[in-house]
Parts: sequence; C-alpha cells; structure tokens
Amino acid sequence: MSLVDLIMPKLGESIMEATILKWHKQPGDVIAMDETVLDIATDKVDSEVPSTAAGVIEEILYKENDVVPIGMVIARIKTGVTVTPATVTPPVQKTYEDANVVEVIPFQPTASAPIATASNGMRFYSPLVLNIAQSEGISMSVLESISGTGQDGRVTKKDILAYVTQQSGSPKPVSSAEQPVAFPTAPVQNQVAVSNPVAEVSYQGNVEIIEMDRMRKLIAKHMVDSKRTSAHVTSFAECDVTNLVLWRERIKKEFEKREGEKITFTPLFIEAIVKSIKKYPMLSSMVDGDRIIIKKDLNIGMATALPSGNLIVPVIRNADQLNLVGLTKQVNGLANAARNNKLKPDDTVGGTFTLTNVGTFGSIMGTPIINQPQVAIMAVGAIKKRPVVIETPQGDTIGIRHMMYISLSYDHRIIDGALGSTFLNAVSKELENFDSNRSF
Repeated sequence: MSLVDLIMPKLGESIMEATILKWHKQPGDVIAMDETVLDIATDKVDSEVPSTAAGVIEEILYKENDVVPIGMVIARIKTGVTVTPATVTPPVQKTYEDANVVEVIPFQPTASAPIATASNGMRFYSPLVLNIAQSEGISMSVLESISGTGQDGRVTKKDILAYVTQQSGSPKPVSSAEQPVAFPTAPVQNQVAVSNPVAEVSYQGNVEIIEMDRMRKLIAKHMVDSKRTSAHVTSFAECDVTNLVLWRERIKKEFEKREGEKITFTPLFIEAIVKSIKKYPMLSSMVDGDRIIIKKDLNIGMATALPSGNLIVPVIRNADQLNLVGLTKQVNGLANAARNNKLKPDDTVGGTFTLTNVGTFGSIMGTPIINQPQVAIMAVGAIKKRPVVIETPQGDTIGIRHMMYISLSYDHRIIDGALGSTFLNAVSKELENFDSNRSF
C-alpha cells in the first residue's frame, strides 16, 4: 500500500488559486480512477477534479470554501487496498447546473507579465488577491510588503484578509504615491456596511425571497465595481447592414457545406471591430493609475447566452490574425463550449474589447457595462427591416433596408466623446460598406 497525493490542478496560465466548492468524497470513501473527488471554482468557471489513482481517501487537507494555491496537495489517496464489492460505492450521478459561469470578466493582469517586483525577485498576485486589494484600498507598495504563506511566498487570500483585519483598528492616510491597486475603492461607509450583518427586514404582501447564489453575488460585485471604476458614457449609431445580410443569406449553405460550420453575424461584427480598432488603438487599452496601457494583442470577448439565462464572455485571442473562416470556427467553438460548461479558465481571460449582441434577445439597442479592466464594450441590436431614405446621384428614394443600432459604452477617463463616436462611426461604415461580392 502507498499514499498518492492529489494536488490542486493547473487550470490555466493565469490562474494561481481556486476555491473548493464541494467534496464528493470523504476520508474512508472508496474512489475509482478518474472519478470526481471535488468541485472547484475560479472567478469565472467551475471545474471538477478527478482522482489520479484508485483506492481509498486517506486524508482531506482543506475544507469547503478554502482558497488553495495551484500545485498544493489537497488530499491523499491510499492505493493498493483490497476492497470487497459490497463496500464499493458507485459513482454519484451528479446533476449539473448550467449557471456555473459569471457574466463579466473581472480585472485580470496579463499572464505573461509580473504584477509586481519585490526585492527578492518576481511576485505574482492572483485575481482574487488583486480584487481584495482594490476593494480595500491597499496600494501596490503595501501589497508588496505583505508576507505571503502561499507557494513561493505568494500572497494568498488568507494573508491579505489577515492584513486587512490587523489594519482595520488603526487606519492610516494613503499618500499620493501609494494609490490603491488598479482603481479606486468604495467609500468607507460602504465597506463598513458590507462587513456588518444586515438586519432582518419584513416585507409586506405576497412576496418570494430568493437568496443570491455565489455566482449572482460575483456578478453583482463586478457590475458595481465597474460602474464605480469607470466613468461610463454610451454613444449610439444606426447602420444599414443590407449588403451584409443579403451576402450571408446567399452564401450560408455553401459556407456550411465547405467549412462544416454555420456562419452567424458575430464573426462579421468582430471582423468590423478589429479593422476599426487598428485605426483607433486606444479602444484596446486599460488604465493603470495615471498610465494608459495600449494592448497590441487584439483579444475580442463575446458575450454568450446560456440555456440558464446567464452569460459568459469567452475570448477570441489574436482576432486580427484570423480570417472570416477562422473567426467563425473560434466563435462557434467557444459558444458551444460555454453552453456545455466545457470552457477552461483561460478561455475567459485576457480580453481587450468586448462585443455583446443584445439583438439576440429582441432588444434594438443597449447600454452595456464595461468589462474591467477594458475601456470599451460594443452592443449590437436586432436587425430590423425599415423604410429609409436612400441617397443616390439621381436623387433620394425610399427603400426597404435592413437597419441596426449599435452602441458603444466607453471609459470617459481616457476616451472622449469625439474618439468614442468616431470609432463607433468607423464600425458602422465597415458594416455598411460590406463587399457583397467578396468570397469567404
């Protein structure tokens, strides 16, 4: 007999820790190879951890809701144990929930760059630790001074919360050189309100009370954080997409036959967005204190609806390097993975600009909230046939055209109305001037 360590698996290049949601096995339980041992969660998706050996669970090292660094031993399995058939526990038939996703992408540093440099070398901070630092107003210089108990001295959730608890009794003013990490924090009174228990409230009349689950709480936090961080402004434009609609209608059967993929409007919209960002690169950037970081890699997020009604935003990496066929395959592959809860954590990070199609739900326009730390998000509405005035060299006429509203929500800290409206108009022109004779 021997003991096999079950470790917290690597979930992606940018994921440094995960939260234990539920243990499916307890010490003494029999486990088969590849049978699910526990469920874990990152900020965006939930995953199952299978057993790497067959045997009996000897020891569980972490409790549910604990945040564990990647690579840490979370349980031990005793192998080589003879088990009689009567004691074998059949695998539990798990009922999967489709709502294991988050609507928006929270602040994520790029995976290839260190977040901070300490005197003893590189220090990396997980998204969870950065979010706590942001909400508590902890500056980067202070974050660097916190001793970490995680792997390679990394600061864990437990470390930063302990620091917050220790400092809560003696707050000190923050100097101008020690600004909070990434973006401003909530007012002090809001932080106090969050930490205090909420008094019971009685509601009159016939009501139903639904407790928010973990995902809905995350969504609520990300939405409020984004509105508090960015000065949101939304501009609108109307565009004639008749050429684009007729072209797609004409080639969609041939496209599916040749490429084995159905072509939707989404890759066509992304193609227009990418061309416009190349003209106005400020739309693919982020704010870091008093600095503007322009992202050269154009990674386009696309809001994807799930059967449960929730949304997730998978990211198409290097979208500017893909042709229409490549974009279509990426869009369809990520959308199918999202709907079947097969997305990997890395599939939802690193976005530099986001597209959301509110027209899918029948809306003609929308005012979306920016996905932090991005500075802009574009919404496309439903395509409707309408009578419009058509200007020609021979004079104006009235015709039936396929019309669509598009909107751009952008961060007014760095994008003024002139740039936001100019970019939106550029996207509109790309869609209106679509070449109906092009090949795919």
